Amino acid sequence: MLAAISNKRNEIRDKKKLNLIYRCVVGVVGAAVLIGGIVLIPYPGPGWLIVFAGLGILASEFEWAHRLLKFARGKYDLWMDWIKEQHWSVQALLGLLTCAVVLATLWLLGALGLVGGWVGIDWSWLQSPIL
Repeated sequence: MLAAISNKRNEIRDKKKLNLIYRCVVGVVGAAVLIGGIVLIPYPGPGWLIVFAGLGILASEFEWAHRLLKFARGKYDLWMDWIKEQHWSVQALLGLLTCAVVLATLWLLGALGLVGGWVGIDWSWLQSPIL
């Protein structure tokens, strides 16, 4: 299976115009996945996984992305190891900061006012200041 994919990629690589189109498509798809992952990082769920998937897509065609992927994975692992070594109060503070980022972005995007309206709470401070 992988040999067939590799052979097909080599066929594409031999044709300059098709190779350029292929690399552009990989670049656009990889960048879109990467940007989506970056947006999702502060939220509960697979934000970092999506970032690494986007970098993996880009790394399949671009050496700079491969180097960045290795660097980012290393820094992520160091960060997670550091968090695990911290006192529970530091871990709780980081959790609260994450919740604050999530609530702030939901407020800025108007989600708090929308949900408040669904349950009959029409407080003016729930409305987004930018929408």
